[in-house]
Amino acid sequence: MSLSFPETLSLFDRYVIPNYKRYPVSLVRGEGPYVWDSEGNRYIDFFPGWGCNLFGHCPPKVVEAVRQQLGRLIHVPNSWYTEEQGLWAKLLSERSFGGKAFFCNSGTEANEAAIKLTRLHTDPGKYKIITFMRSFHGRTMGSVSATGQAKYHEGIEPLLPGFVYAPYGDLDAVKEAVDSETAGIMVEPIQGEGGVRIPPEGFLQGLRDLCDENNMLLIFDEVQTGCGRTGNWFAYQHFGVEPDVMTLAKTICSGIAAGAMLTKPEIAPSLRPGMHAATFGGNPIAAAAGIATIKMVEEEGLLEKATQMGAHFRTRLEEMRREIDIIRDIRIVGAMIGIELQVEGGKFVQGCMEEKLLINCTQGNVIRLLPASNTPLELVDTALDILESQLRKG
Repeated sequence: MSLSFPETLSLFDRYVIPNYKRYPVSLVRGEGPYVWDSEGNRYIDFFPGWGCNLFGHCPPKVVEAVRQQLGRLIHVPNSWYTEEQGLWAKLLSERSFGGKAFFCNSGTEANEAAIKLTRLHTDPGKYKIITFMRSFHGRTMGSVSATGQAKYHEGIEPLLPGFVYAPYGDLDAVKEAVDSETAGIMVEPIQGEGGVRIPPEGFLQGLRDLCDENNMLLIFDEVQTGCGRTGNWFAYQHFGVEPDVMTLAKTICSGIAAGAMLTKPEIAPSLRPGMHAATFGGNPIAAAAGIATIKMVEEEGLLEKATQMGAHFRTRLEEMRREIDIIRDIRIVGAMIGIELQVEGGKFVQGCMEEKLLINCTQGNVIRLLPASNTPLELVDTALDILESQLRKG
């Protein structure tokens, strides 16, 4: 089936709830760093799948793993064991802090599991969780309540009680927020939707110390930073601070819907049977994709490639910043890039799209790039040439 864009638009107008702001493009095919629309136009995609597609579109090794699994077993409930889920949990555990996994379908579900686990594990009477301004943890009621941005709360109050927001990077403010009812601290090691914000030196270690001193759990939301995006398996490994709980999604399956929560073995039993579940969580298709993703990262040296890409971006963007006044700041960790501007960034997203480059803007003025970590550096230069030409227009 191949519909024209007007035909697809007509279907959406009639049958799909308009809760997303969509660009006037219908995408029909992707391969690596490129995606094509229904009119045959090819785009360089530097925000593939909103950061989910770690290797770009349709990586052959992941596609083949999923294709083989489809012929064996598509789905069974978690009242049974499957070898794929067990192997996937093992691979994630061995590359992180030796924890145990709960599988679900998205980042917001993983964060819901972390919120429940925190309340279940800590002392009776402890239920509050400190989160941070400009954070983003998802859109279900628990995770949106944890999100420290008022724009996501408008019209859906009252929120789930128990969340206290502190300024990101302000350890003294966090200390003041801790009281006898505080059960944990949930934080993105590097804020993603908040503008690719990197914590100041000592901040994450200070949170770790606070949790240890007050019998609280430290939760790292690595939905956007995990599974190789930053040049390490997980962003916390850049800072030498281990969490008690970690949440994952996006890159975990190269675009297949999946999420996971990992926690230390001594904490895991607190999420006892009957307290939480996900019908499709850890299904054989997602597990096959997750296993293939981990293998691909290692077989193709993609942690190193993400680091090299980050260095290349830094060199080019620092050159641009010296010449283009509207660039205020550059924040880069591996294949996670934020360019903070002095002006609103929406028009540059539009301009780049017209030049067949797909990028993102968050927080109004931060150009956010999450390119595939195996993107050739020559193509990085091509994309940056397009972005530079747009930024020079001011």
